[in-house]
Amino acid sequence: MFSGLVEMLGYILQIKQGNQCLDFTIKPENKFTQMVLGESISVNGVCLTVTHYDEETFTVTAVPETLNVTNLSQLNIGDMVNLERALKLGDRIGGHCVQGHVDGLGKLISLEQVGDALLAKIAVSPDIAKYIVNKAFITLDGMSITVIEVAYDWFSVTFIPHTQAVTIIKQYQIGCLINIEVDITSKYIEKLMGVYKNAVNH
Repeated sequence: MFSGLVEMLGYILQIKQGNQCLDFTIKPENKFTQMVLGESISVNGVCLTVTHYDEETFTVTAVPETLNVTNLSQLNIGDMVNLERALKLGDRIGGHCVQGHVDGLGKLISLEQVGDALLAKIAVSPDIAKYIVNKAFITLDGMSITVIEVAYDWFSVTFIPHTQAVTIIKQYQIGCLINIEVDITSKYIEKLMGVYKNAVNH
């Protein structure tokens, strides 16, 4: 479980092709302390398992399903990624509860400077848009962000200066793909309502 508050940036040092999998070796901007094998870490909002680490880097593996539904397959050596280690009991949760299970991809279709803020418009499939609510949380590449407006196949958000400075937003360009994780509460409600409706009809 994560909070959606990016801990730091990391840089892709190596990408190794396996049997339909990709191993990413990543160097955090600052050293991670007390890392252990098998721990979960959010890379651009994707929950991945640490399979190797040393004093400077760590390695994670993305399986075919993860590569199919996220933007990880488009990463290149030298690219920046958002990093967040899993929450510990007792931590403050400044964002919202993020699983690191990406629901799909969004495409950045508009990016406008509004004062010091950035107003972004992101296209998504209607299957994802139906779970997005005005003024609710959404996770973008691992960042907990508040939704401004939602339509049938797009939504908008604003990035404050701090978020722009400490995350991969600085490398966003029109047309780039963004990992989207919606608030799981809406999916639970949908499932329960479907069960209730079926029970009533039978």
